[in-house]
Amino acid sequence: MDTLEQQVKDFIAEQQMPAPPARLIVGVSGGADSLATLAVLSALGYDCVAAHCNFHLRGEESDRDRRHVMEVTKALNIDVCVKDFDVNARCAATGESLEMACRELRYAWFAELIDTIGAVAVAIGHHREDSVETFFINLLRGSGIGGLCGISPRNGIVMRPLLACSRADIEAYLRRRGIAWVNDSTNAENDFLRNRLRNSILPLLEEAKPGAGDAVLRTCAFLRENLALYNRAIEQRRAQYVDPDSGDINIRALALDPDAPLLLFELLRHEGFSRRQCDDMLVAASRSGGSFHSRGIVRNLDHGILRAAVNAPDDAAGADCPVSLDADIDFPVNIRITSHDISEFKPEGSPNVIYIDERALEGTPEWHIRAPRRGDRLAPYGLDGSKLVSDILAAHRFSAAQKRATRLLWRGDTLLWVIGLRASRHWVVTHDTRRYLRLEYQPKLK
Repeated sequence: MDTLEQQVKDFIAEQQMPAPPARLIVGVSGGADSLATLAVLSALGYDCVAAHCNFHLRGEESDRDRRHVMEVTKALNIDVCVKDFDVNARCAATGESLEMACRELRYAWFAELIDTIGAVAVAIGHHREDSVETFFINLLRGSGIGGLCGISPRNGIVMRPLLACSRADIEAYLRRRGIAWVNDSTNAENDFLRNRLRNSILPLLEEAKPGAGDAVLRTCAFLRENLALYNRAIEQRRAQYVDPDSGDINIRALALDPDAPLLLFELLRHEGFSRRQCDDMLVAASRSGGSFHSRGIVRNLDHGILRAAVNAPDDAAGADCPVSLDADIDFPVNIRITSHDISEFKPEGSPNVIYIDERALEGTPEWHIRAPRRGDRLAPYGLDGSKLVSDILAAHRFSAAQKRATRLLWRGDTLLWVIGLRASRHWVVTHDTRRYLRLEYQPKLK
C-alpha cells in the first residue's frame, strides 16, 4: 500500500469516518487535492461516485476542468456526475457573493446526491495547509474557539480524509500514480484573503519560523479538545436556565450567573442573535417587556422569562390558512405583496423577500399557508430535484421552537416558499417575465 494511502487509512480510522466499502460522493474539481482524494479512496476500497460542479466562471478553463475530470474518472473506472450552475443568476436572486453562492449551490447539490445515489457521506479534498489558512482567516476576522479549530475532519455529511496530508505529499502521490491535475488560474491571484495568505503571508511566516504551520495545527488540535469541553459545559448550564420543552429562558436567573453575557450568547447564537443583542437582553432582564428579533425569530421578554420564537403566523396550530393572492394587499401572516413591471426588477439579498412571475396568478389557483408536515418537499431555486423541508430546517440548525414557527406558502400542491428561509424554482422571474410579484415577510412583534 502506498504511504499516503496508509496515512489516509489511519486518519479515517482515528476520526471514525465511514469505512470501506461504503458508498461516497467525492467532490472533484480537477485540481490535485480532489483528484488525490478520489484516487486514494478508490484504492482503499470505497464505492466512489465523483461529483463535478461547473460554475462557468472562468470560460474555457471551466470547460477544460470538466473535460479533465471526465478523462481521469474514466481512467479510474469511476462513475461521475456533472452539474452546471448559473451562479450569476443565483447572486442576483439572493445577493450572495460569488464565493458564497458557489458554496451554497455545491453543498446543496451534494446533499441531493446523497439521497439520490444512496451514499453515506461526501468526501472533500481539504489538506493540512487549508486548515492553517482557515485558522488565520478566522483569527483575522475575529473568532471564538470554534473558528480557531481549523477545518473539522467531519462536519455532518462531509468528511475530509486528506486533512492530515500536506499539499506536497498529495502532488507526489499523484505523480506516483501517473495522474495529472489542472490548476485554477485564479489561485495565483491575490484578490481574496485566502489566496494572499497562501501565496504571500504564510510562506514568509514559514521562512521566519520553520515549522510554523505544524505549530498552528497543533494549536488547532488543542483548541478542538478545549471546544469539546466547553460545549459540554454549556449544555450542563443550559439545563439550569432553559425549559427543555418550550425553549423559554429564565433570563432573570441567568443574569445573576457570573458568565451571563457569554452563556446567553451561546444559548441563542444558533438563532442568529448577536452578542450585542444578548447584552441588551440582559440589561432588560429586570423589566417585564421587550422584544428582540433576528432571522425572523422573535423572543419576547415576559416577567423575567425570554419566550421562545413567538412570532409564529396567526394561523391556528399549523392548519391551512387560505389566502387571496391579489397585488397590493397584506397576507394574514404579515407578508406584503406588490406587483411591478420587469423594468423595475432589482432583487435584494434578503431571505425575507422572494420574487415570482405574475403569471403564477393565472388559472385561479388556491393559495394557502401552513406549518410543515411530514414529507413536505421543496424544489429549491438553482437546483434540480427536491429536498425534504425537514432536512432544510435541520441544515439551518433550527430549534424545535423555530420549526414550530416555520410556515410554508403553497400554490395548490406546489410549495413556493419556506417563508423567510428558502424559495422554490417554480414561477421564478426569467427573461420572459413581463410583470413580477415581490413578496416580503414582515415578522410580527407580539
